[in-house]
Amino acid sequence: MTTATGTDALRALALSAGRDLEEASASEILSWAAETFGGRFCVTSSMEDAVVAHLASRALPGIDVVFLDTGYHFPETIGTRDAVQAVMDVNVITLTPRLSVAEQDAEYGPRLHDRDPDLCCAMRKVAPLDAGLEGYDAWVTGLRRDESPTRAGTPVVAFDEKRGKVKISPIARWTQEDVEQYVAEHGVLTNPLLMDGYGSVGCAPCTRRLLAGEDTRAGRWSGRGKTECGIHT
Repeated sequence: MTTATGTDALRALALSAGRDLEEASASEILSWAAETFGGRFCVTSSMEDAVVAHLASRALPGIDVVFLDTGYHFPETIGTRDAVQAVMDVNVITLTPRLSVAEQDAEYGPRLHDRDPDLCCAMRKVAPLDAGLEGYDAWVTGLRRDESPTRAGTPVVAFDEKRGKVKISPIARWTQEDVEQYVAEHGVLTNPLLMDGYGSVGCAPCTRRLLAGEDTRAGRWSGRGKTECGIHT
């Protein structure tokens, strides 16, 4: 396990690992993370599926899986979170925003997600995650290069300059077919909404079903000119 936790050391470690692990399998990348960071890394999950949580639990049983409860999730998403905690060898940690939905409505007006989705995401997703990651040296995401043009250059390991942590995307090189194959092979939990026309699952007010021929993430913030919540930008 590494004892190098300073920003410069973590940056150098991430850059080196990003090169060395580019062709490694997801399992190999997560095994490296477990050996390098031990309990000082976690998985973040939107509970769209539990693929990365499942992979990580095999590398480090009992790993922390961080979930952001924005207060706007579909019931199916909360149900998936509860099922993951019940059946997988992980420790689900639920983070919540400083303001409840009602408090946010009172302070900023109702339906802020329609009027200023960037501010809504910043308060309900980005800020809670920033605070929740403080105790870790590294975090794992489910980002994939095939999801959207903005994610096409996602490294398997990089340095998150904004948070001063190593950012690991073990399935960055996977395709949607790879995900589906892993789910079928291992019986991994997925959000029921994926079988109900949704390609990507976020907050209910800002997520819709896909239309024929649309890309996976086209149903997120539809018509708003927005493609990311701010966590990965």
